[in-house]
Amino acid sequence: MLFSYFFRFFVILLLFISPSTLSWASQKPSGDYQEYISFFEKVYKVFEDNYYLKPSRRVFDNFVRKFNTKIYAQLKSEKKSNDYVRWRSSWFLVDALKSKDDRFSQFYPPKPAEKFKKDALGQNVDLGIEGKKIGEGFLVTRMEPRSDAYEKGLREDDVLTAIDGVDVKPLAQSDIEKKLTPLINTTVRLAYLEHDTRQPKILDAVSKEYFKQEVFLKPVAVPGVYCLEIKHFNRVTAEDLFRFLQFIEQQNPKGLVIDLRGNPGGPPLAAREISSMFLRGGNELVYFQRRGQEKTDLDIPTIPEQYKFKGPIVILVNDQSGSCSELFAGVMQYYKRAVIFGTNTAGQMLLKSMFPMDDGSMVALVVSRGYYPDGTPFSFSGITPDRIITNAPKDGLINLAASYLAMRAQKQQ
Repeated sequence: MLFSYFFRFFVILLLFISPSTLSWASQKPSGDYQEYISFFEKVYKVFEDNYYLKPSRRVFDNFVRKFNTKIYAQLKSEKKSNDYVRWRSSWFLVDALKSKDDRFSQFYPPKPAEKFKKDALGQNVDLGIEGKKIGEGFLVTRMEPRSDAYEKGLREDDVLTAIDGVDVKPLAQSDIEKKLTPLINTTVRLAYLEHDTRQPKILDAVSKEYFKQEVFLKPVAVPGVYCLEIKHFNRVTAEDLFRFLQFIEQQNPKGLVIDLRGNPGGPPLAAREISSMFLRGGNELVYFQRRGQEKTDLDIPTIPEQYKFKGPIVILVNDQSGSCSELFAGVMQYYKRAVIFGTNTAGQMLLKSMFPMDDGSMVALVVSRGYYPDGTPFSFSGITPDRIITNAPKDGLINLAASYLAMRAQKQQ
């Protein structure tokens, strides 16, 4: 009788236990479980202290339940390591906590975190040499002007014949490129033929960290109009841009095209420095306001008038123009200093920060939206061009913008 009662009670209890509950009971992590949860709590704390919106604790709790009942078991069934489980799960957590409009915030494992940091800052660690194989060896087609090899005399059109005593002729292109990107502070002996004298030379170049040149003069089919492509913003972009602008000013230009297509951005201070070459110093450039804090203003630096570019400008943008490139293009449009051609930008004009974790991984977060001087926020839809032009080839849009500037200059004569 008593056995029958307990049997019926056990059957009724099973009816009220859901399959997911049974799954959780059988799949919940053991042993290292608390380490996972502690790490997730740290990620949540970074969000809570720094994200531009207050994160939801309910979302975090839902994630933990999902980790218990699904994520952990799936990753472990794929024989993933504990590190991988922690990092991949943290990626899911960040994706759940961030807003639907936020395409930037993300979790990065250690190696991707290091690469992301260097890319974000526009830094490189290598010998600064690009080129291609030819019959004589490896033709140098481009040199980074801040690299050690450049400082010691290697130039474009020189031909590398040996790297650390190894003849480059039998090597594949990829093998040569690998030898030219050694670990930081590695000394590499380069034997080469000087391009003008064809004399053999040797130098010892050190692989070091440097900021890349990101400003380049592009060909334009329209006489009197010049184009500068800015591929990325970093700490030396303003320095490089200034040097090109001084050259262009000496040519009595009809106008300037600034190509920001594909430019993912960079530090906001880089846009601040560049703005001084085109806008009135002392005016407000942009401001950011972190959650619960006073707003942070960026003003336009004041420089001598002779160093400013005063001619008409067209800025080219597309959906890959983000962050700092949107800041610069948007403010130039706001002050009516430039006409914008192209398609809507990425909609990522946000203040972003990187937060390292104890294991070398990183949480990258949006910490504030950006605002125009009048208080209007930069739109998540991006900067809308004055002239919307889609599907234009790269050189075609440059020349179209150049023709616009030339016609404008002709009308003003």
